[in-house]
Amino acid sequence: MTDNRNKKGDLEKLKKDYEALKAKYGLPDFAKLVEDFNGVERASDIETDYPIREIRRYVADKLFNYLRFIEALLNPSNVPMYVFSMVKTLGADDKKKLSDIYKELAKIEIKVMELDLDFAEQKEAEFIKDSYKLWQNVKKNISAVVETIKKNWDIKSEEEKRDYFG
Repeated sequence: MTDNRNKKGDLEKLKKDYEALKAKYGLPDFAKLVEDFNGVERASDIETDYPIREIRRYVADKLFNYLRFIEALLNPSNVPMYVFSMVKTLGADDKKKLSDIYKELAKIEIKVMELDLDFAEQKEAEFIKDSYKLWQNVKKNISAVVETIKKNWDIKSEEEKRDYFG
């Protein structure tokens, strides 16, 4: 039981520290950040004098996961078979959206390398703020692509069956 109270206390401390950073740098609300970048609250598990760096790492991790997913859709080599099925459902507009998102997320990866090399609280805060804003747009576009995949999945599967058997 003591362990849970300590974890809760650590989370409350993280939230308090974040509130100070939010006021200083105009960061998004902690709850909104947690909503979009699940796992951010786990930064409280890490003992550090720089909580903003840990928060940035969780934000970057999610963005990198989507970068890798989009990369698999745009350049499907050595990927699971289901990825090929998804690629077949995409039209030119979807691929263009994904390509544009990919370019933005690739820039983020380079920015993270820069941040890892030279810590600066203000730059970390700018990264979080910019990434949150970028994510709002990215998730809308990815949602649209996912809807296309869902909508066309069965249609493409039926076409493949007809072509294969007939």
